[in-house]
Amino acid sequence: MKIINVVGARPNFMKIAPLMRAYQDAPSIVPMLIHTGQHYDHAMSKAFFDDLGIPRPDINLEVGSGSHARQTADVMVRFEEVCLEHKPDCVLVVGDVNSTIACGMVAAKLGIRLVHVEAGLRSFDRRMPEEINRVLTDSISDLLFVTERSGLENLAREGVASERVHFVGNVMIDTLLANRARAQESDVLSRLGVTGDYGVVTLHRPSNVDTRDSLSRIVEVLAELAEKVPLVWPVHPRTKQRLTSFGLLGELEASPRFVLTAGLGYLDFLKLTSSARLILTDSGGVQEESAVLKVPCVTLRENTERPVTCEVGANRLVGSDPAAIREGCAWALGVKASDIADPELWDGKAATRIVEILSSTT
Repeated sequence: MKIINVVGARPNFMKIAPLMRAYQDAPSIVPMLIHTGQHYDHAMSKAFFDDLGIPRPDINLEVGSGSHARQTADVMVRFEEVCLEHKPDCVLVVGDVNSTIACGMVAAKLGIRLVHVEAGLRSFDRRMPEEINRVLTDSISDLLFVTERSGLENLAREGVASERVHFVGNVMIDTLLANRARAQESDVLSRLGVTGDYGVVTLHRPSNVDTRDSLSRIVEVLAELAEKVPLVWPVHPRTKQRLTSFGLLGELEASPRFVLTAGLGYLDFLKLTSSARLILTDSGGVQEESAVLKVPCVTLRENTERPVTCEVGANRLVGSDPAAIREGCAWALGVKASDIADPELWDGKAATRIVEILSSTT
């Protein structure tokens, strides 16, 4: 069985890595790896591939940036050519980026079986492009692999036949557990000059960073928190652009209570977050990682498609309201690792379960 596996952006890399390893124990499966090039920072992409031991992609579509419509269309045109040439038995997509739905639609229209890993997650916020991608991809998938029980409930409510859905755990956590020991060898803390307790900040969602009012309010609260615990902030390019244009970057860079850095490789970031006192983020993946790392997470969003992180005591939603952020930070500073439970099936074996199921369908 020939399976084309698709990656498009950085969050996909952590999800595809354990699958590529698990295929090595499945002689009935012939995997191909396609990188759409949706994330076009080649240096950062290479760092993630090297850190995670992902084989070089068989094909890179080199799509690059663009509007949602243009990027999705470009991926579809180029991926269709790949499918017509290589005639896969199925296409496997992960996550919720534009490449996920673009390649999914191509597969579905060509009559190729579509597999969605990380299916069933719902924020119930259609303003998020990722939510549109999730719902549409699930609706056309033949086989859906779910990370948490909320996914089973969501797909059942949407009428997806239960025999197509499998609760297997979280492949991104497979990657975290497989690399945790290596990450501890990283010297990122000494390179950044970080000692003692600190917090980690990641922000990139338009609702938080694209308006002066929202970003200014968040920065003001972060400055208050930084007086209690220094903050390390790997700044997303989009966020850096907004901080600069709103006149906020200079003050942050001048403060000894903030350590601002460019994006980090996977192992460096894992070391940074695993040693932190708390995390403030609007990233879905960071919410998941914090639960396994037992580091309390304050999520600057009104909703989450990963409710299990809240259920196990690792995560609190605060939106962008300053009072709620302050309250969330106070909560996080009081949380102990022993207060956080382990999410079900987040045990490092999700990819193995997926490949066993795929092998049984040959």
